Amino acid sequence: MSAESVGIPTDDMVKAAANVGKAAAHGGSSGGGLSNTTDRSVAMGTTKSSGEKAINKIDNALNVLSEKAHMGKPAIVTIIIGVLLVFLLIMYCICKRCICRRKKGGKDGKKGKGAVDMKSVQLLGNEYKEKVQPDMEELVETMEDNEGAQEKEVEKLGKLQYSLDYDFQKGELSVGVIQASDLPAMDMGGTSDPYVKVYIMPEKKKKFETKVHRKTLNPVFNETFIFKVPYADVPSKTLVFAVYDFDRFSKHDQIGLIKLPLGAIDLARLIEEWKDIDPPESEDDKSNRLGDICFSLRYVPTAGKLTIVILEAKNLKKMDVGGLSDPYVKLSLMLNGKRIKKKKTTIKKCTLNPYYNESFSFEVPFEQIQKVSLIVTVVDYDRIGTSEPIGRIVLGCTATGAELRHWSDMLANPRRPIAQWHTLQEMPEKS
Repeated sequence: MSAESVGIPTDDMVKAAANVGKAAAHGGSSGGGLSNTTDRSVAMGTTKSSGEKAINKIDNALNVLSEKAHMGKPAIVTIIIGVLLVFLLIMYCICKRCICRRKKGGKDGKKGKGAVDMKSVQLLGNEYKEKVQPDMEELVETMEDNEGAQEKEVEKLGKLQYSLDYDFQKGELSVGVIQASDLPAMDMGGTSDPYVKVYIMPEKKKKFETKVHRKTLNPVFNETFIFKVPYADVPSKTLVFAVYDFDRFSKHDQIGLIKLPLGAIDLARLIEEWKDIDPPESEDDKSNRLGDICFSLRYVPTAGKLTIVILEAKNLKKMDVGGLSDPYVKLSLMLNGKRIKKKKTTIKKCTLNPYYNESFSFEVPFEQIQKVSLIVTVVDYDRIGTSEPIGRIVLGCTATGAELRHWSDMLANPRRPIAQWHTLQEMPEKS
């Protein structure tokens, strides 16, 4: 038997083993490199296997989707890519907004820190206040002026067209009320019932009124009135157009007025023009007004019975020293200028706004109803001296203005009470 077959090492085998030991001693690094290479190859193999599995899963998912949607794989891949792009775009916009808000907040914070430096402001002392304060006062004044100007601009009361024609030979002034436009709405329905009072100041003895035009803001009147005005008195007279809104059950509201000093007008020619309506002069009106009275009229033709109910009065003129009055109402039924019957209410002590609600009846045959007139006079009672009349109202077919309308409405609605407010007129001068 040989040594090789028995397993005994030969010289060649001993040399080979020695060579291997040397290589291990001197070339350990080469052996490490070999093992590293082996590990890498194994890792790459496992990565490739996991990647292939993921690709297979994606491919299987695409196959399922294509079968369910009945679409090809490229179309499904395109849709998925589009959805991902839209999602990324939305996320980008959200991030951008958040960043911008943070930047703005940082800037505002820096500005606030820079602005709130109270020590530097206090160091300026009184000199800074003296410079700033006058400017602030001027600013407030200009703001108040601007607010007042805006309020004046907003208040528009419309326009009135009128005509003036003076006859030098007769000493007569012919005043025409032609039309009005753009009047303000005074009623709840967005309209007005306008009419115009025409009179000459300072006397106010003779007043004319146009007809009431129902539910309109652009009434056309076309009415003419004649005033006796001697030429020598023209410079001292003022013509007044007072525009009112008619209200049957309450006091008539004044829309505005126009005042024309006759001394400043060239009456040698015919005048026809438009003019803006000015606001009513409330203070002057209150000082010159005598008060208002409300009463109802009712006439029954078959019975020949005229009934008047005195309801109340408001804003009566102060007649006593204490600034009040003791008013009562006197009724006079006139026929052909003569008083045929009279009645009166009770006296209301110390008041300018008396409430009566007292009824009175007169027997007036139907054939006389158009011939009679009714005078309603408000009187201030005086126990010591004589009672002094405050003002009066004259109703009848010969009356004018609101008084004629009230009387006509009563005749047009028999057996029905017709209530209305009236403004007291001045008492006529005793001849």
